[in-house]
Amino acid sequence: MIHSFGELPEDFELYHDIIECLVGALEAKDLYTRGHSMRVGDMTYQLAKKIGLKGEELEFIHIAAHLHDIGKIGVPDKILSKKGKLTENEWKAIKRHPEIGSNILNCSNKLRGISKLVLHHHERWDGKGYPCGLEGESIPLGSRIIAICDSIDAMTSSRSYRRALSWEVCRKEIKNNKGTQFDPFLVEAAEELWGCWEETFGCK
Repeated sequence: MIHSFGELPEDFELYHDIIECLVGALEAKDLYTRGHSMRVGDMTYQLAKKIGLKGEELEFIHIAAHLHDIGKIGVPDKILSKKGKLTENEWKAIKRHPEIGSNILNCSNKLRGISKLVLHHHERWDGKGYPCGLEGESIPLGSRIIAICDSIDAMTSSRSYRRALSWEVCRKEIKNNKGTQFDPFLVEAAEELWGCWEETFGCK
């Protein structure tokens, strides 16, 4: 289904440049997100295209993927860079980043459709995600696509508190969460791209 996201600006190249600046601002704040937004954007674009999306819908989902973590700009540095286990209050602060990001993007009329995808990229297929507890197909398709790509890159990237998981272990985790955390249809579609992703993004 093609959703209405708004109008693409005439100077789309400039639009992308502005988005890259926003992502750059986030990456300057949080070293562990360096490259993450670009990889998630690329994987999201490929997965969305794989399932037949095109035109405006494909472009808007691609942009939303690049901006999915922009709300972390509003999370204190000491929480983002903490190496130990997060406290309950710190975890609550981290979980606010989809809403912060959505509010930032809502400042622009042209980004309001994208802001909705950013808001819901941590929802789960089983309804146990955040911030709204949406489930199944009530979660915007773009958000469901971003969610699986975001998780893949997070698992296969090193963090201050753990080493990167292997692509094979990550693959098993994604399969194990099919129908609970992730849209089953998207898990199957991602399987067909796995070899390409591992080859492209396996050396970070």
